[in-house]
Amino acid sequence: MTSTMIPPQSAPFTPAVASAGTNTDTAPLPAILGTYKRQAPLFVRGEGVYMFDETGKRYLDFVAGIAVTSLGHNDAGVNGAMQEALATGLIHTSNLYRTAPGEALAQWFVDNSFASSVFFANSGAEANEGAFKFARRWAKSTGAPAKHEIIAVRGSFHGRMPGTLAATDRPNYRMPFRPLMGGVSIVERDLTELSVALDPETAAAVIVEPIQGEGGVRVLDTAFLQGLRKLTEERNVLLILDEIQCGLGRTGTLFAHEQLGFTPDMLTIAKPIANGLPMGAILVTDEVARVMQPGDHGTTFGGGPLLAHVAHHVVQRLSDPALLTHVRETGEWFGEQLQGIAQRTGAVRAVRGKGLMWGMDVHEPASAVIARAFEQGLLLVSAGEHTLRFLPPLVITRDELTAGLTILESALKS
Repeated sequence: MTSTMIPPQSAPFTPAVASAGTNTDTAPLPAILGTYKRQAPLFVRGEGVYMFDETGKRYLDFVAGIAVTSLGHNDAGVNGAMQEALATGLIHTSNLYRTAPGEALAQWFVDNSFASSVFFANSGAEANEGAFKFARRWAKSTGAPAKHEIIAVRGSFHGRMPGTLAATDRPNYRMPFRPLMGGVSIVERDLTELSVALDPETAAAVIVEPIQGEGGVRVLDTAFLQGLRKLTEERNVLLILDEIQCGLGRTGTLFAHEQLGFTPDMLTIAKPIANGLPMGAILVTDEVARVMQPGDHGTTFGGGPLLAHVAHHVVQRLSDPALLTHVRETGEWFGEQLQGIAQRTGAVRAVRGKGLMWGMDVHEPASAVIARAFEQGLLLVSAGEHTLRFLPPLVITRDELTAGLTILESALKS
């Protein structure tokens, strides 16, 4: 891979933040609220598995918008679907009215999953928040007045909204916003502990990611997940699988749980569903769908005709058997290459993952490796202080991966 040379980059932008309870910092604040430390270059264009900054420098994208642009940037099919949707002149109607794209997309999911009904949201966090509400609505229908608790497991990340933050095992995310929403707790990744927590009189649902992305790209043991499914069935507790990051082709099957031998009661998906347009969904069984009534939940934008039309195109592409085979085979090869780098450099503690979702634990802070790779034209993201996370577009080739691996090895040796 070649890269256009430019002068040395400035340091990553860090927003000015005043001390708590004071207003002494007079430095100008960024127009965009400073909740992210955005890197300095201004990105202006994307093409395939590359992004380009305002100087023309090219970056190989191993982040894909955090598992979002699975079909890459500037994809002709996605662009065509957007143009088709725009040509109708019907971008938004609200959910007061029926639209053909929304109904077609929902039917596609029903035809290609365990679900009998689908609710469209705007993001993964909203999908999980909605699933919590659906679980409590279902629990009320069982006649157990105290049945309301949502259980998450150690290492989880389900979002940053009130309910999902309470189910997210990241103390630095949680601490500034305590007290968190009640009735949500985090339990160890242990069936004995979960057996105690899943009291049929009080527990409404348990939520779990088959692969914990933000939690370090931890592939949860199949036997553990199967045991959890059995527990939920025995205790009359709903099982919510969060496949927001690991679903829709990322692990080599359309849904990650296809590799586990069971289906959930609810499934939340989002990130790649519209290849960059904001959308999420909750897939539910007939049992859950039948307790939901008009007015129980809502969304102004969810499943609008523009997004639904594009998403319908995207999910058909992501379910293509040829693409899924590519993800499985290329992902296995990619994991082997990461293991080889780990052995050669001595800078790596562990490598784990599945499909095109991998994590690499490094001895030094992951941010240092990310910064060095960035200078050499490779985009990476972390999953904790010492974990590099690899989430390239699913259409990436072995040659493109090899180019990124060469930069990665150089960054690890620097």
